[in-house]
Order: sequence, then C-alpha cells, then structure tokens
Amino acid sequence: MKDEKKSKKLLDRIPHPLALLFYIVVAAAILTYIIPAGSYERETVDGETRTIPGSFEYVENSPVGIMDLFTSIPEGFQEMADIVFITFAAAMMFGLLEKTGMLENTIGTFVRKIGIQRRFLIVVIMTFVYGLFGIFIGLENNIALIPIAVLLSVAIGGDAMLGAGIGIGGVLVGFGLSPFNPYTVGVGHKLAEMQLFSGWLFRSILVVLTLSVLAYYNVRYFKKILKDREKGLANDVDVRDMQLSKPLDSYKMSKQDIAMLLVLITGITIMLFGVFAKGWYINEVAAIFLMIGIVSGIIARMNSSQIANVFSEALKPSALAAILIGVAMATQVVLNKGNISDTVAHGLFSVLEYLPTTLAAVFMTISQSIINIFIPSGSGQALVTLPIMIPVGDMLDITRQSTILAFQIGDGLTNIFSPTLGGLMAMLGLCKVPYGRWLRYIFPFVIIALCISWIALVISVLINWGGTI
Repeated sequence: MKDEKKSKKLLDRIPHPLALLFYIVVAAAILTYIIPAGSYERETVDGETRTIPGSFEYVENSPVGIMDLFTSIPEGFQEMADIVFITFAAAMMFGLLEKTGMLENTIGTFVRKIGIQRRFLIVVIMTFVYGLFGIFIGLENNIALIPIAVLLSVAIGGDAMLGAGIGIGGVLVGFGLSPFNPYTVGVGHKLAEMQLFSGWLFRSILVVLTLSVLAYYNVRYFKKILKDREKGLANDVDVRDMQLSKPLDSYKMSKQDIAMLLVLITGITIMLFGVFAKGWYINEVAAIFLMIGIVSGIIARMNSSQIANVFSEALKPSALAAILIGVAMATQVVLNKGNISDTVAHGLFSVLEYLPTTLAAVFMTISQSIINIFIPSGSGQALVTLPIMIPVGDMLDITRQSTILAFQIGDGLTNIFSPTLGGLMAMLGLCKVPYGRWLRYIFPFVIIALCISWIALVISVLINWGGTI
C-alpha cells in the first residue's frame, strides 16, 4: 500500500505533457553544447537520401542558442503540419458522429448484442482489431479511430485508460512490429537489397504473441478496477461525454444511424484502398475524414452553419494534442540544428563491433530505442541508421533479416511511450489520458514486450534467419 502511494506521488510529479516536452527540447539544446557535432555524408538513390557508411566525420560545433531554441517550436509545427491537421480532421469527424448520437447508439447496440457478461472477450477482440489496424493501416491513419476504444471501454464498465490500452496499445504494437510496415521493414528491405516484406511469417508470430500479451494485460487491469475502482489510473478523467446515457437494453440503431455507419465504413474502405493501391498518405486520409463528417452531417439534416458549429466545438479538446505534436517535433529540429544526431548514432553503433554476436543484436535494439527519442520518424531513422547498422551486422555475421528486426523492435516498441512521437501525443489527447498516467500503465507491458522480442531476436541470430546476402 505504501509503495502504491509512493508511486502515485512520483506520478504526480511528472510535469504536464507540454512542460515535459519543452524540458526535452531544452535538454536537446543543452546537448548541442556538450556533444561534438558530426555528420555522415549522404547520397540520393531513387529520390531517397541515405547515409553513406564509414563517412562519419566531426564538423564545426553549432550549438543552439535561445532564439534557435524557440524558433524550433514553430519549425516543428511546420514539419508536422499534416499530422496536426489529421488530428483536427479526426476530431471534427468524430465530434459530429458523437453529436448526432450515432456513435453512442452503435456502441450501445454492439455491447447489448454481444452481452455485457462477455466484456472480457470484447476487450480481447478489440485489442486484436486495433492491432490489425496498426499492422495494415499504420499509425497516424488510425488517430481518428482511437476515441471509439474509449467509448467502448466506458460502455462495458472500464475507464479511459483501458480504452487507451485497447486502442493506442493495439495500434502501436501492431504498427511497431508489423511484418508489412512500409516505413521500417519496407525501407529496411529496400536498403538491404532484399525481397520486400520477406520473413513475414516470423514477424507475424512475434506480433501476434505480443498482441496476445497486451490483450491479457488489458483484461488484467480491467478485472482489477472492477474489483476496486480506486485502483484505476483514470478515475479523475472526465468521460461524461464518452459514456452511455441510457440503459443498455434500450439501445437500437435508427435508419439515420445505419446510414451514417455505412458512410463511415465506406470512407474507411476507400481510405484503405487508397493507402494500399494508390499510395495515399496523411493528407488524403484527412480529406476522407472531412468528407465522412460533412456527409454524415447532411444525413443528419444539418445545414452548413450547424455542421461548422459542431466542427468548431469538436476542435477545442484537440487543440492541446495538436500543440504537443509540434513541440515534440521541435526536439528533432534542435538536434539537426546542432548537428549531433549523427554523432549520437555513430557513438552508439561504434560499440557494436566489440560485443558478442547475440549481445550485439540486442544492443542494436537498445541503440535504436535511444535514437527513436531523437528521431521519431520510422522511415527517417531507417535512412539514417540502417546504412550504418547493415554493414556492422554483416561484419558480425548477423543476417540482414535479423538486423532489420533489431531495428524494427527498437523503433516500434519505443513508440508506445516516446513523448517525442507526435502521433502518440495526439492519441492520448483524444483519449483525455495524461502522459504520466499512460507511462505508468504501459511501461511494465513494454518491458515484457521487449523481453519477448529479444528472445525472438536471439533465436533469429542463432538459426541464421534469412541466410547470408
């Protein structure tokens, strides 16, 4: 009991997410005075800028001053403008679906038909559903779907934290360990000159196993708060606008609700087709969200002013999430101005050649996890670090398949708690879950997931997975 009170006191000391991110930006600026500036040479291949292995050299220091520190914040917003807008688009779409009652009626009907007595099964199923969203749709493209998990959680007697565990946890595990992740595995295979998404079966086993552990972890928390609500981590989160307003057995869907649900499903189907067949990315997905919201408003017989009013109201809660995204990106802007990102990567990977093979593979994931805090973009990290990691792995007799898996694990699992990942901060904002609470909830799972992934990585090294190139 005393330990729990101590942990709660420690949790209360974690600053507001906006303050925390600003401290990280300031710390990054201070590091530019301590860490020597350095740079790898780059080459452009097929329109992509890649690091040239062995080309690192120290350059003249360029420490970040006060003005550069503060201008990095608006520059971060400019870099992340598409992510900021998709957060707004998602908020507007779901704000309208919520205002019309469609979301509440759909979720209430869904829970009524499955049965509240099967609520643990609902948690397991929805954890895997969101995991599949992460595997096949991506990260930012799923931001709009996260509030549904909270609505569902509250409907079955859970809280906002359980909803975040289902939605955010499922998406980020699925995306991070996806066998078909185009930003990590896809770019990695291209750089390693390997068949695209080869080794998918091994990766699929790993992601299914990790999602199974997450589902158990979510159910375990659910059972704990059902026994004692005081043990919940989101007791003070206001979910009055995310809970069912009438008895469960009274829910049914009207023709209007069904029409709006069909519009939502059609929109998501078009989005999926565009992502996979047309190469759509964030701007196109945001446009689909806007169209779903406007068409749903028309179905609800709203005029243009009413739709605009609902959109305006829906934007208010998402403003903080949008601000957090821009400030999170400012860290990378500062590091780039100070020319120390390459120095950090060079220092971390220089250690690898002195380690035994299996330990070196594990250290690759740790190195990548550290770099992920500074460079939150998966594809950006791949283009910076994999040209360095792949030759080092070849030298240590680590197959390129295992090297890319190490990179994927280090990048993917850190995303679940990284404060510099704009998409995570946006999702937490939409769930109304404070970052400190999320960290306390999810970090034990991340440790378990890392252990599982390290075992898989060591096995891949021992069986010489993928052979030699």
